[in-house]
Amino acid sequence: MAPAITLAAETELSAANTGFMLICSALVMLMTPGLAFFYGGMVRVKSTLNMLMMSFISLGIVTILWVLYGFSMAFGTDSGSIIGWNSDWVGLSDIGLTELWDGYTVPIFVFMVFQLMFAIITPALISGALADRVKFSAWALFVALWATVVYFPVAHWVWGAGGWAFELGVIDFAGGTAVHINAGAAALGVILVIGKRVGFKKDPMRPHSLPLVMLGAGLLWFGWFGFNAGSWLGNDDGVGALMFVNTQVATAAAMLSWLIYEKIRHGAFTTLGAASGAVAGLVAITPSGGAVSPLGAIAVGVVAGLLCAVAVGLKYKFGYDDSLDVVGVHLVGGIIGSLLVGLLATGKGQSEVEGLFYGGGLEQFWKQCAGVGAVLAYSLIASALLAFVLDKTIGMRVSEDDEVAGIDQAEHAETAYDFSGAGGGAARTAAPAPVADTASKKVDA
Repeated sequence: MAPAITLAAETELSAANTGFMLICSALVMLMTPGLAFFYGGMVRVKSTLNMLMMSFISLGIVTILWVLYGFSMAFGTDSGSIIGWNSDWVGLSDIGLTELWDGYTVPIFVFMVFQLMFAIITPALISGALADRVKFSAWALFVALWATVVYFPVAHWVWGAGGWAFELGVIDFAGGTAVHINAGAAALGVILVIGKRVGFKKDPMRPHSLPLVMLGAGLLWFGWFGFNAGSWLGNDDGVGALMFVNTQVATAAAMLSWLIYEKIRHGAFTTLGAASGAVAGLVAITPSGGAVSPLGAIAVGVVAGLLCAVAVGLKYKFGYDDSLDVVGVHLVGGIIGSLLVGLLATGKGQSEVEGLFYGGGLEQFWKQCAGVGAVLAYSLIASALLAFVLDKTIGMRVSEDDEVAGIDQAEHAETAYDFSGAGGGAARTAAPAPVADTASKKVDA
């Protein structure tokens, strides 16, 4: 999130910036259903609905927690550079309609709801690593606990006034550390606790609907413009426009980089590779896009596309079952984008900070390393502990029989596709049963 801008003493509400931010908030909200489709297409048929629901439930749980206390914890008055709190914001009960976010021309309510959408999608990102095997009730409880214990404090560290990373000068324009490294490290921590899917590395676990994957990736790409450009909280000085351009440029470069690697390594350009490469580019440019030039954005995208493509294969080498490559894309992509700020920052974007390649030395790089390392370690450990406690109390995993038969039916009593009533050519042309005969049969029965 952008650091505060110094404005004139008489700051007034800007209708243009307020409208812009509301649109951006809606775009970020759309990313969570987009993520649901992206993940839902990547799993097998028997897990489709569960995967969709693991994202959608975050819209419900995190929204309520954010209103009750999450916004206050993340952006309230700092305490010890670790957490925030403002009792006036509990339940959003004492905020004026036109009360402005400090230093900006948008209302507190607008900033609050924009940040809410970030808080919603971050735990939803974790779900992709846990496909096929987690009880829905346990997942819902994990989302509530994780948001409270991990996301709200980390958001304060990175973006809250007084947060230690914010004060140190760690640059995270829109969530490389607070969102993507946070979620990726959490995913790794949880899967190390709950273990592998039945049949991992033995049974084929191919995506059941690549069109759904592409639809989800397209929605994510579209919504990400609000995610990134909106994080400047206005549109007055061109930085948001730079971020918009860099978002498109890095995503395109990462998609191409992933596809080239895939063609060389595996001999084909796949749709899954195109979608995954695009998401890798979106992840990597998120922390860095306000600090680098468009040429720098190309570099960010190329590096992210290549290294994330390599990273997704590590789960087979090291034996951790990251079902939908959350670690390989979000953790690795977030690290790449965050660290490249220290090398590629031009000093002509969101701040005057220059990276190593622009004469700024390694000072910013080490700051980025501190932010990356702290968020990664805290999220990994805290998430693993939460998963361990839940697993030992209510149990995190469905039974092996339910996992094999299909988690959709076991957890939701539904299936994603019901072909029994769809009919083929013969069924569609067959004459319907006469009404009278049907009625008589019912009477006879």
